[in-house]
Amino acid sequence: MIDIFSLSVEELASKIKDGQITSVEVCEKYIERINKFEKDVKAWAHFDKKILLEKALEADEYRRSGKPVGSLHGIPVAVKDIVGTIDMPTECGTVIRKGKSYSQNAEIVDLLYAAGAIVMGKTTTSELAYLGPPKTTNPHDYSRTPGGSSSGSAASVASLMAPLSIGSQTGGSIIRPASYCGVVGYKPSYGLISRNGVLRTSYTLDHIGMFGRTVEDVALLAKILIKKDNYDPATIYYSAENILNETKKGPLFEPKFIFYKTDYWKIIDKKSREAFEYFIKSFKNIEVFDTPSYFKDIHKYHQIIHETDLANNFGIYYKKYKSKLSKYMQTAIAKGNKHSAKEYAEAIDFKKQSYESYKEVFEDYHGVLTPSSPGVAPKGLKSTGTAEFNKVWSYLGTPCISLPLLEGENNLPLGVQLVGDRYDDHRFLGVAKWLEKECQE
Repeated sequence: MIDIFSLSVEELASKIKDGQITSVEVCEKYIERINKFEKDVKAWAHFDKKILLEKALEADEYRRSGKPVGSLHGIPVAVKDIVGTIDMPTECGTVIRKGKSYSQNAEIVDLLYAAGAIVMGKTTTSELAYLGPPKTTNPHDYSRTPGGSSSGSAASVASLMAPLSIGSQTGGSIIRPASYCGVVGYKPSYGLISRNGVLRTSYTLDHIGMFGRTVEDVALLAKILIKKDNYDPATIYYSAENILNETKKGPLFEPKFIFYKTDYWKIIDKKSREAFEYFIKSFKNIEVFDTPSYFKDIHKYHQIIHETDLANNFGIYYKKYKSKLSKYMQTAIAKGNKHSAKEYAEAIDFKKQSYESYKEVFEDYHGVLTPSSPGVAPKGLKSTGTAEFNKVWSYLGTPCISLPLLEGENNLPLGVQLVGDRYDDHRFLGVAKWLEKECQE
């Protein structure tokens, strides 16, 4: 029997296509993992093994018919429970939506189906993709948080309950859980992946992203999901046809990096700081720079936009079901209602100004490196950690990826965040692949 967990997603898809293994056999292996670990990890908001096996059987029968198959044919993919699906509930981590479904699939779900993938279930999310933590634990230590808001999406891949998963990020909801759970988490440039049919928390800050075990795994999924969608006006025309090949090729010559310790370096725990210091010294092509002064303003402006948009998008819940919302959400909406139109306009305008300043970095460097999180996953399940190392990049709309390259205290995973230039995702992922390979060697 083929060991599916030792294969890349591309290799697994190839073996399904060639008939060396069936989608049913693959899904049965993941069901075994779910039966073994889900009771402790609690990564799933909705999972039905009977329906999964029915879909896998359909995929196998379709392949045997000789019809052309997509690049993810028969591969199960986990999807965050804010992504609309007709045939499964979309509860968005709140009791207010208990048992409710969307009337149509999200655009990204239809793109998965077009590639032959199987949506295997819905993964847990923080309440309305904000801060109220779900039931999920960290697969490396059940007493610790997996991060959020894409908690189940990161934890399902980390515990080998799913080969790939989809998440979202408005502040740090992909990069931080990837760091805490020890997987690869990739947030593409703003506007590359449609949010049509996905819970909206902030039109200008929301990104769709993905989790996998390697850079190539997430690049393969990105190739499928990056597409212009007229129902999400933020999306742009961007050819992703060669993104996986460019990822594999990597940079033409050895890349140069800037490492930002950022103003939040002081909040990183001692063991994690030592790990980052060792990482920096291990590469001759990393230069340490002070964080640009305007980053402080970005944190302020990100908060204004985020809270105002939460108040706007969830105002109806606040009016009708305030007692059913967490204190996190109640506080954010109350603050959002107080921000003035002038403050909001300033926060939007500053995005363009700050990006124009920031992009000059890429005239001389291939990427910016920073911690993905303020250390390893914190103890306790009452918080999902903080996004202080991530908000800048969500605000600027730049691509970023967390690579599980380091270990902190108790040998827990610790991510290194690589940041690229907006809409340079092909080259960016090639650089990420180079970094992943160098650290493995």
